[in-house]
Amino acid sequence: MEEQNPKAQSEAHPPHEREPGQVANAALELPLGVRVAAAWSWRLILIGIAVAALVWLISQVAIIVIPVIVAMLISALLYPVVHLFERKGLPRGLGVLAALVMFIVAVTGLVWLIVSQMRAGFGDVARKATQTWHDILAWIESAPFGLSADQVNSFVEQLTKTVSDHQGQIWSGALSVTTTAGQVVAGALLTLFSLIFLLIDGKRIWYWVLGFLPKRAHAATDSAGKNGWVAVGQYVRVQVLVAFIDAVGIGLGAVVLGVPLPIPIAIMVFLGSFIPFLGAISTGAVAVFIALVYNGPINALIMLGVVILVNQIEGHVLQPLVMGNAVKVHPLGVVLAVSTGALLAGIPGALFAVPLTAAASAMVDTFVERRWDPDAAPVADYHKKNQVHREARTRARLTARLRRGGEGA
Repeated sequence: MEEQNPKAQSEAHPPHEREPGQVANAALELPLGVRVAAAWSWRLILIGIAVAALVWLISQVAIIVIPVIVAMLISALLYPVVHLFERKGLPRGLGVLAALVMFIVAVTGLVWLIVSQMRAGFGDVARKATQTWHDILAWIESAPFGLSADQVNSFVEQLTKTVSDHQGQIWSGALSVTTTAGQVVAGALLTLFSLIFLLIDGKRIWYWVLGFLPKRAHAATDSAGKNGWVAVGQYVRVQVLVAFIDAVGIGLGAVVLGVPLPIPIAIMVFLGSFIPFLGAISTGAVAVFIALVYNGPINALIMLGVVILVNQIEGHVLQPLVMGNAVKVHPLGVVLAVSTGALLAGIPGALFAVPLTAAASAMVDTFVERRWDPDAAPVADYHKKNQVHREARTRARLTARLRRGGEGA
């Protein structure tokens, strides 16, 4: 019996001639555009629900997720040091120890410089700030604004109260930032332990996780995961360069303008620049404030111009072009990723948006372009290689014992 195509069936049985008991067929009744739109719609709805559920789940365990992601970013930065030791034939543990010592010394040194210099000049900054505030109030009262100092103080107090009441939403977003001393300590310890284990046993952890997937998915997922990890490493190293350029630009501007405390200002800008677009602006505001209280409004305006110029270079050159080329993400994608991350998860979202987007982009490209060997068995090969190494070490130990026994005889 000859089959009729949908168009022929539709012509044979138009809607107005269909028998009452005959079931309607979507392929016959609905236009192709409606059916395609419906197919896309329910799939996008399912993806949106899955993403929302994932964000909700992460927000419930943010105190665990955030330190682990931070540890992954730091390990991507320090891994080349460990790899260098391995290439030289030195023990991996020695490379991990050297990388950790270098990182801890660098961070401790930066924090110590900020604290020591700011503490030395904090009293003078506070005194100057108070005097500047009184001068501003006196100028407002003398100017034709129709405002009194009490009205201005009342407005500032109300603004401060509003910010204080909503500081959770302002600073944290969906993923709450730790606020208590206990949470800070717990997060720092979890980050440190995760970092140590990732540097020592990162491959073993990866293949252990990979082992939970079906065997036919091992090769594709392993290739995608490695490409994603390379993208994260490139992001972290380029971000260090971007932060250094921001710090040097604003720090030199402070030195040229005679703004006090240029070193702690530059270090704060360097650390703050790891939050794309927002960090350097926030820390640069400190430089403008110090310029205002010490050198007056004209100097502060020039310092503000320096901060804006540096941030424009970062926002329009370094972040979109340098960072975009390094992580293979379009500049617009970088901007949208940071904005979406900040909207969904506040500061942590802005911090993690670009590396997660870079990793996801690299992994999706791997899947789309099928850049893996379908006959590879990475998990089995890894375990086999470890078994060979263990057997070799066992033989070496037995040989050494026999040799010592022979020498003793």
